Amino acid sequence: MKKTEKLRELFKGNRVIRIAGAHDGLSAKLVECNGLDGIWASGLEISTSYAVPDANILTMSQYLERACEMNDAVEIPIITDCDTGYGNVNNVIHMVRKYEAAGIAAVCIEDKLFPKVNSYVPGRQELASIAEFVGKIMAAKSAQMDKNFMVIARVEALIAGWGMEEALKRAINYADAGADAILIHSKADNPKEIREFCQRWDERVPLVVVPTTYPMLGLKEMGKLSIKMVIYANHGIRASIKAMNNVFSEIARSEDLTTISDSIVSMDDVFNLQGMRQLKELERLFLKKDANSVKVIIPAAGDPRYESSLEGVVRDCPIAMLDINGKPILQRNVDTLNKIGIFDITVITGYNSHKFTVENVNYIENKNFRNTSQIDSIIMAGEKLDHNIILAFSDVLFEKEIIQRLLETKSDIVLTIDSHIVRNSKATDYVEAESFSANGARKISPSKLNKILKASKSMNPEEANFEFIGLAYFSKNGVDILKKSYSRIRKKFGNNSATRVDFFDVIRDIIDSGVVVSGLEVNGGWIEIRSLENYKLAHSIF
Repeated sequence: MKKTEKLRELFKGNRVIRIAGAHDGLSAKLVECNGLDGIWASGLEISTSYAVPDANILTMSQYLERACEMNDAVEIPIITDCDTGYGNVNNVIHMVRKYEAAGIAAVCIEDKLFPKVNSYVPGRQELASIAEFVGKIMAAKSAQMDKNFMVIARVEALIAGWGMEEALKRAINYADAGADAILIHSKADNPKEIREFCQRWDERVPLVVVPTTYPMLGLKEMGKLSIKMVIYANHGIRASIKAMNNVFSEIARSEDLTTISDSIVSMDDVFNLQGMRQLKELERLFLKKDANSVKVIIPAAGDPRYESSLEGVVRDCPIAMLDINGKPILQRNVDTLNKIGIFDITVITGYNSHKFTVENVNYIENKNFRNTSQIDSIIMAGEKLDHNIILAFSDVLFEKEIIQRLLETKSDIVLTIDSHIVRNSKATDYVEAESFSANGARKISPSKLNKILKASKSMNPEEANFEFIGLAYFSKNGVDILKKSYSRIRKKFGNNSATRVDFFDVIRDIIDSGVVVSGLEVNGGWIEIRSLENYKLAHSIF
């Protein structure tokens, strides 16, 4: 479930949603570990962590970078404190697009003038006109692509001393403009004005409060006041400042570290927060197959204009370099492989080779790509084929779990197959396997391998019970079998360069020679970009 959907589900629930402020990946992780519902990417906390005032000194890019860091560290939704939207309506539109593309669940903008100062700083707070802020809300809502992405409007009238009637009038206008929730802000030292606002609110959209200065307002009363979300906005960084000050002052006073032992966590706790345990588990898992020796080969040389619906998109761009919400397909796959410890990646380019700009991969150019096939490009990998390899077709986006399962297999040649077949498509790689997939809406991907009997694009679709998804594993022995089969077929055709050898020609020859080719069944976790429809779908997923 996407994080935008998670946040929407929380708002549909019947309890008060509890959100806590954070400023980096570690503080976000601590919020999640303690069972809170989400993260407030606090402008105050982030500014404080930079040791600068919360007064629009940092740029949107700096705030966004921290929000992304937090989002990567946790599974719970992130709500970002976006001040006034970083400028006018054009800035707001840009902001929404960037934050939504980064996977953030919601943004919160306030009705002050830009540049602003923190609400708790003494002095007059200047507010934007209702018309100006309504325009920002409308612009924000029109810019979003994900229907579940939320825009929260923060009303500062009570902070600015403009009174209850002004606060209610603004909140009504902002809700009618499309705001998904209203954050009513107060710096009073008691919840009296918050109670009054809530009692007079007509509940046209949910209410959010930030009880920094009125901590006596409890969850039970919030529920009675129909408050839907509470944000503990800055308590994390305030707690960390006090804790670090205490430890550093004790270190300065003492001759050794024995006096602070009870004030700090163990190194084991640090490693657990880093994810060291999971890293070691991955190392243990992949050392079964010597993960460091696994190479990935990505054939990406072909001219992709065979699919009419994509012709305009790929006229000057290889499919592997098509952008999916800010990252090309190849970069997304490289990132996935890197996360599980695979870094030796070779890409065979051809069509528009100069367009390949992803770093930290090896490139081999197939200059004769127009007259050669995918298997010809694979063989060009040369010495990379002296190892265990994973073969990944360049038009496939995949989840890391599929690669992990491939690495666990014990067979020499394994093709990844899915029983959800797109029939009657010239792009489908049909597979007939010995056993049919288990029926049922809910399935667990079987660990047992399925023997492949036949694989071809041209076979009768009705004979197929699986589709090859474009991911395969070859052990070193499997690679030797692949190369011998390729040489055997090439020798058969002699110097007839007009005869193309297809990848499945080689697989068929291997099967005919008596070698077992296994199928690893998966149930989703991949998408093939072979049409404009697939391309649009990928944008909605990532």
